Amino acid sequence: MASLISIIVTTYQRPDALDAVLRSLARQQDREFEVLVGDDGSKPPTRDVVERWQGGLGAPLTHVWHEDRGFRLAEIRNRSILASHGEYCIFLDGDCIARPDFVAAHRRLAERGWFVTGNRALLSQALTAAVLRDRLEPEHWPLSAWIGQRLRGDLNRIAPLLTLPIGPLRKLRSSAWRRARGSNLGFWRADLDRVDGFDADYLGWGREDSDLLIRLMRAGIRRKDGGFATGVLHLWHPEADRSALPQNDQRLDALRQGDRIRAERGLSTLRAEMTPAR
Repeated sequence: MASLISIIVTTYQRPDALDAVLRSLARQQDREFEVLVGDDGSKPPTRDVVERWQGGLGAPLTHVWHEDRGFRLAEIRNRSILASHGEYCIFLDGDCIARPDFVAAHRRLAERGWFVTGNRALLSQALTAAVLRDRLEPEHWPLSAWIGQRLRGDLNRIAPLLTLPIGPLRKLRSSAWRRARGSNLGFWRADLDRVDGFDADYLGWGREDSDLLIRLMRAGIRRKDGGFATGVLHLWHPEADRSALPQNDQRLDALRQGDRIRAERGLSTLRAEMTPAR
């Protein structure tokens, strides 16, 4: 079982959603964690949200920022890993609200030799607007309320919000890297170090998560399903610019054809860049 858990929340120019996510982390049942906001170059309002929560989160909170030079999710995740102190890392998107047992569920599922893939329920545009405008706290809503939202078309599915003891079924897809959601993932820090973290050569939206999972599996780390335990509430947002996807698909295809385990531009590269020259 992990001791300190590092929750890495990635964000870009969405301070209202980040505020809701940090609120949900402030209400966690399990308190043995730190939070690192991995900020992909947002303007000052995001920093202001982080500073407001630094005194009220009830856990260490660090703002990790780099200059806005386009979509660099892999790199800001690596920067956040290097700034973290936990032996286990949970990656959470900055528009995914965590329910009160989120950290506790990830801690229960953490197992040496495995990473955990969580899931999410998508809120509609209208419900998202109401949650942010009225500062609602959907992380505390009972299942009956979510059934009502589903019937009204404001929730895409109920299953991620159910809690079921599915036991051995969690390991049925131990070698499947597809259909894993990067918005909710748990890894041992030692495993991330072993494969050198995310590959920052992935620029623009898409495939950096798949690249990491394939390399982890080549290193002998297997997939554990966090469904029916770790589900989060994903706030609506417009679809991301996918113009870089063909290039990222080519990069992923090249990885799959080889046997490489370590990132081409990963934690070690970034660490070297950050080390002052003597």
